[in-house]
Amino acid sequence: MKRKLSTEATAAWIRLMRVPSRVLDCVEHDLKKAGFPPLAWYDALLELSRAPSGELRPVELERQMLIPQYSTSRLIDRLVDEGLAARRECKIDKRGQFVEITDAGRELQKKMWSAYSAAIDKHVGSKLSDTDAAKLCGLLDRLGCSCDDAKSDKSDGKSETKPAAARDGVPVR
Repeated sequence: MKRKLSTEATAAWIRLMRVPSRVLDCVEHDLKKAGFPPLAWYDALLELSRAPSGELRPVELERQMLIPQYSTSRLIDRLVDEGLAARRECKIDKRGQFVEITDAGRELQKKMWSAYSAAIDKHVGSKLSDTDAAKLCGLLDRLGCSCDDAKSDKSDGKSETKPAAARDGVPVR
């Protein structure tokens, strides 16, 4: 027997659909106001800086950022044009390429973190207690939105989802 969709589940769905664009729009505005490029630049530079050798194939970057291929291609072009990343030919597959973060890219990503972290605090952190944020993380985890770095931290065997912490100006997802 199928369960009838509840009004509460529908209301939760509507809010889940609205939150990303509303919060991201505010964060984007704060970054722009601080004189920084769009958040996608930060995300790309962050993913490249996290890669073991500071480089990823474009398809890997696309998968990490969850944006369409055409957007990734344009983003890579802009990062390369600005000297924040460089393209490198794959020695094994001559048709393939890698995108590598440059020192300028690492520097921009670190500088952007100050404005980005302030925006996260302004639009999320200041509106939720740490307990509420942990509860929200737990609820989102149940919907399949968990962070790879969420840790189980209780010694009594019950797991507790902890929000991802920032490390050296780099948010852990």
